[in-house]
Amino acid sequence: MHVVMGATGHVGSACLENLLAANAPVLAVTHSRDKAEELEARGVKSAVVDVHDPDALRAVFKQGRRAFLLNPPADPSTDTDAEELATVRSILAALDGSGLEKVVAESTMGAYAGEALKPRTGDSSVLWALEKGLAAQRIPAAINRAAYYLSNFDMQVADIRKTGQLQTTIPLDFHLPMVAPTDLGRVAARRLMEGVQDVGIVGIEGPKRHTLVDVADAFGDALGMPVVAVATPREGWIEAFRGMGFSDAAADAYARMTAATLDGPLPQQNETEKGATELMAYIEALVRRT
Repeated sequence: MHVVMGATGHVGSACLENLLAANAPVLAVTHSRDKAEELEARGVKSAVVDVHDPDALRAVFKQGRRAFLLNPPADPSTDTDAEELATVRSILAALDGSGLEKVVAESTMGAYAGEALKPRTGDSSVLWALEKGLAAQRIPAAINRAAYYLSNFDMQVADIRKTGQLQTTIPLDFHLPMVAPTDLGRVAARRLMEGVQDVGIVGIEGPKRHTLVDVADAFGDALGMPVVAVATPREGWIEAFRGMGFSDAAADAYARMTAATLDGPLPQQNETEKGATELMAYIEALVRRT
């Protein structure tokens, strides 16, 4: 049995679908009773678990042989670093005594920079803590370091249609590694089904690195209207995040995480696994469904 955390989210659902397509037995973990019932209606075994409860999570892990670990994002109106570090600790505690033979964990390309840039660098430091915790326990662990999720653009579609502008904190000439969640889910499912010797870190990005101008052009082509990318300068990042409803602590953490992305070393393109989803294909599909 493969236990899949975040089974109704972007990456977890893609992992789940790939496992089901391979006829692999799956236990889908979600925090929503309604979503669990939707899965059960499809014949998918599911469990509703509060990730803050390590005993309950351990009981779910005990039902499987392997597990996909995904640390859930915290509400940006909270202190996201504190909230997400708490769930990392809960997940690591739940692994102790779980009997799992292998885990696959979703991380980020910036995780290597977390310790050097502590204390507050959002996912960079939070997922670094998850990686360090997995390295310190006995269950073989495969780590997938993901590029920037293309799904981060999903929330902007309505505003882009209205204003013709794509807002970003990334400089317009920066070639950002990006990846579709479907590709991340495919790799996660594959590594879950591979042998226990398949461990260690794999970086995953899309077929090509793009600038935010490329993203704006893709939206323009898909929408049939001019779209321009508008970059907030570094000194305005914290205020920009606050304007999106982030707490002061979260705004500070996300600004530091953005700086870590821009200033820290990125893996060479020949060092990463490439997903199949092209930027234009993702944006076209996004526009069609929204």
